[in-house]
Amino acid sequence: MKFLDLAKVYIRSGGGGAGCVSFRREKFIEFGGPDGGDGGNGGSVWAEAVEGLNTLIDFRYQQHFFAKSGQPGMGSQRTGKTGEDIVLKVPVGTEILDDDEETLIADLTEVGQRVLLAQGGNGGWGNLRFKSSTNRAPSRANPGQEGVERTIWLRLKLIADAGLLGLPNAGKSTFLAAVSNAKPKIADYPFTTLVPNLGVVGVDGKEFVMADIPGLIEGASEGRGLGDMFLGHVERCSVLLHLVDGTSSTITKDYKTILAELEAYSEDLAAKPRITALNKIDALDSKTLASRKRSLEKAAGGPVHLMSGVSGAGVQDVLRALWQIISENRRVAAPEETEWRP
Repeated sequence: MKFLDLAKVYIRSGGGGAGCVSFRREKFIEFGGPDGGDGGNGGSVWAEAVEGLNTLIDFRYQQHFFAKSGQPGMGSQRTGKTGEDIVLKVPVGTEILDDDEETLIADLTEVGQRVLLAQGGNGGWGNLRFKSSTNRAPSRANPGQEGVERTIWLRLKLIADAGLLGLPNAGKSTFLAAVSNAKPKIADYPFTTLVPNLGVVGVDGKEFVMADIPGLIEGASEGRGLGDMFLGHVERCSVLLHLVDGTSSTITKDYKTILAELEAYSEDLAAKPRITALNKIDALDSKTLASRKRSLEKAAGGPVHLMSGVSGAGVQDVLRALWQIISENRRVAAPEETEWRP
């Protein structure tokens, strides 16, 4: 299945049916009076977050969603049929934006969460509604209310606890494959990962979800490489794991490049808790490893973990450090339990 995380959709709710002008005409009933029914309401357009979806690919092949209009009212006080609603089924984590791609309409982060995007028009009143003590035979009826037409954007931001960052070939996919059952593409050339991947990671009997996104390069915020749009998939993460290729001769520059792209994308994302790890230590001798660790610690201004996704060295320590931040974030986010007293 192809991955798509941004889609433009055109929606329109149904218009209300017109009211009916009708009079009761039966034998031996001289003054039957008005009996025109109301028009039916138009169908509405909803969006709902559902399980089992992790892409917006369905909206590439269908971009127009028009709800049906309500039927007009009929004689004998019969109300027109209401138009059927349309429900856009989207993955959990989908943001719904207005046509300007900036105004947030809704953020669907839980299964079953629904939002009304376009309200169907009300049906018009039939002439029976206008009957009064002074107007016994009204000959007017209301037209139905028109539907709402609008253009919206759907943007998927995957929901994960931890996100992987780094330059291309920093070892992110190898690390994800080593700690989870995910099967990301792994090769010895840049930009192996073209779409985000999710994996469930276990450490000390605990589980959390980790997201791997395509590598960033200098100038990604200006459209170089694959750009920086994929950073949206780690915006919801509690912590970021920044992997630095230990075999690179420009470790400090590599680290600062990723940091600069984070700040260019979003100050909030750059301010998230971040763990730095020097990867591929199995390919370094002890002297080189010590030198490059000192350089990276100086650039990061804090501790640096040593690990190898291939050999597994130091991986568990990194996972425990991630889980410590994730568990704290979950504890803070969970609603406080109040003590029940009779």
